[in-house]
Amino acid sequence: MSNRAVEELVTVSRVAIVTGAARGIGAAVAKRLASDGFAVAVVDLDESSCKETVAAIENAGGRAIAVGADVSDGDAVTGAVQRVADELGPPTVLINNAGITRDNLLFKMTDGDWDAVIGVHLRGSFLMSRAVQAHQTQQGWGRIVNLSSTSALGNRGQANYSTAKAGLQGFTKTLAIELGKFGVTVNAIAPGFIETDMTAATAERIGVPFEDFKKAAASQIPVNRTGTPEDIAAVVSFFVREEASFVSGQVIYVAGGPKD
Repeated sequence: MSNRAVEELVTVSRVAIVTGAARGIGAAVAKRLASDGFAVAVVDLDESSCKETVAAIENAGGRAIAVGADVSDGDAVTGAVQRVADELGPPTVLINNAGITRDNLLFKMTDGDWDAVIGVHLRGSFLMSRAVQAHQTQQGWGRIVNLSSTSALGNRGQANYSTAKAGLQGFTKTLAIELGKFGVTVNAIAPGFIETDMTAATAERIGVPFEDFKKAAASQIPVNRTGTPEDIAAVVSFFVREEASFVSGQVIYVAGGPKD
């Protein structure tokens, strides 16, 4: 397929799905992709929670729909992806961002804590990717971006979360191998400290004011600041471009400094 044919194909089907897009990183990514010209399906557990993100996209002249779905539920995922295809067109871009935390030290961590985190991050990304790749491979073009984390390198009190985020890196590399021949690239972003509701909740849980929490984190980061959801959205924007078609199976640490 020529470059011109690919460009024409992408123009016809510029539809992206962003999971966990009601707020934080997901919302920023959804807005950025909309500004890049994509019609965006804003997916989260509660459809009503997506309305603010959808409204922001529409007010800026973009096109978006809110979709409620539990990404760890196979039937819900199948229905959600079909709805996107019916209302916006075949999705060719998938951002697996949905995630939860259930932090605790190993001896305090329950079976439910483990299963819930693994279910959303790993099972959810698997189910969403399996459903969307059918559309991508049919069109001969696609992009999948998985949200990992610096916690993949290990983090006290996050055995479940760290395992899930490390697993997403292996998942990313495997899908890159399997789907590359269909014109689909698969990459991962591993954010460091990003200013979100999740990090604010962590500060609250340990009894530290969020501003102090951010200052302490920034002091350990080479660029001397914490990250924002827009920092992650910018990297997603790069990965989904046609110009990034030779970048696949990579994990980019967006953390203000080098990571192992």
